[in-house]
Amino acid sequence: MRRDTMLARISAEPQWDILIIGGGATGLGAAVDAANRGYKTLLLEAYDFAKGTSSRSTKLVHGGVRYLAQGNIPLVREALHERGLLHRNAPHLAHPQAFIVPLYSWLASGWYGIGLQVYDLLSGKLSIGRSRIIGYGEAIRRIPTLERHGLLGGVEYFDGQFDDSRMAVTLLRTFVDKGGTALNYMPVGGLMKDSAGRINGVRAKDAESGTQFEIRARAVVNATGVYVDTLRQMDEPDVKKMIAPSQGVHLVLDQAFLPGESAIMVPKTSDGRVLFIIPWHGRALVGTTDTAVSKAPIEPRPMEQEIEFLVSHAARYLNKDPQRSDVLTVFTGLRPLVKSGNGSSTAALSRDHTLVVSNAGLITITGGKWTTYRKMGADTVDRAAEVAQLPLQPSSTKTLKLHGWQENAAPYPFGVYGSDLPELQQVLAERPEWDAPLHPRLPYRTGEVVWAARCEMARTVEDVLSRRTRALLLDARASQEAAPTVAALLAEELGFDTRWQAAQVEEYHRLAEAYLLN
Repeated sequence: MRRDTMLARISAEPQWDILIIGGGATGLGAAVDAANRGYKTLLLEAYDFAKGTSSRSTKLVHGGVRYLAQGNIPLVREALHERGLLHRNAPHLAHPQAFIVPLYSWLASGWYGIGLQVYDLLSGKLSIGRSRIIGYGEAIRRIPTLERHGLLGGVEYFDGQFDDSRMAVTLLRTFVDKGGTALNYMPVGGLMKDSAGRINGVRAKDAESGTQFEIRARAVVNATGVYVDTLRQMDEPDVKKMIAPSQGVHLVLDQAFLPGESAIMVPKTSDGRVLFIIPWHGRALVGTTDTAVSKAPIEPRPMEQEIEFLVSHAARYLNKDPQRSDVLTVFTGLRPLVKSGNGSSTAALSRDHTLVVSNAGLITITGGKWTTYRKMGADTVDRAAEVAQLPLQPSSTKTLKLHGWQENAAPYPFGVYGSDLPELQQVLAERPEWDAPLHPRLPYRTGEVVWAARCEMARTVEDVLSRRTRALLLDARASQEAAPTVAALLAEELGFDTRWQAAQVEEYHRLAEAYLLN
């Protein structure tokens, strides 16, 4: 899967059926659906696939217990259905995760126990596990570091867990398997319109070479997440903004803070938020916050009060209290929440997806979450086919096995490759040093860098350390130390010089500093 091959396809194709702008969960989901229906589909991403929100989630495939408490039954039912489909279609990436809601009052046991039974019922035949009340002894056995003072027991329930950016890479490869064309580092700078004022293509620029392209398409989809308003304003300069972004911060701690395989979920903290402490890739992930923000930078930064909230609340529910010095990484993602009324609380804004078509035919899809990416994609392609008057083909992604599908995948970290693992192992065997650890504190092999460049369109050190592997999120300092090795391997594989290597290492060190608590 070579980038130059993708560029050549753009030059050779006079008109695409569907052109999708945005390479996150929503754009990739729509691209897979479109290509699977047989439409000539092009996807353009300004940075790297899943660079933004789609690599910074809480790593859950879930129905949304909080949305159930809000009474949004249709959203929860849809999300639970999609959760079940995702587990079937990508078992090498998604798996059931046991959660324990710690109980410190008997009143809470009845409330949460009944609520989670409703949650189970809504999942129907696609259930991944049933909830139950557990006693004090089992709660402590399952989570030895759980705060014991006043603990009565817990409620166990199940949701899904996955690796978000690896899911994005899997969707990318599925899309290409189906004949699709995708380019990262190809920002769209303008929309083209015909004499009747209808959108018929885009102007884009290859960020690596500077080459400009005019690309024609019968339908153009805006799937740029928190940036959809920027593209909508290219179409209609005076259009009213529809996004009210909020940010969610996560802390990553050593596994010693949460040994075992069970996660903690606190449905309502003292200030009404939901708190998760989750085992993920040999670490403990603490999240999240929900803070309204006025701007949407590509690299959002955590606020001091968000860090303090997570550290202090994790200490309330763990008998091993984390300190700032224990945080291996802090990462921040932005949510593309759709405005509704004049409410100031982002927690009250809809997590459902919104699909709109402008007078000129720009199709905008936003909102939603990773769990419902497939349904969002199907709805988007239905509308795009209608706008472009394409031959109608029904969506069939409900049963589409994603690239690398493997029911019994290898243990982490190799399990995320699914059925591609034998090919990866061949790459690791090409040179003895490629089968050596990339870094003593990281679970990756050096040759995975080569694989990422050859097979997954990784172009930069950040692409490899943040999204093809999850090194940046697992241990930001260790990832900085691995950066020179990654740069050298990428330079050899992609044909870049030593000046490029030095610039990449410096740029990555600067980026990773923002993921550290100094």
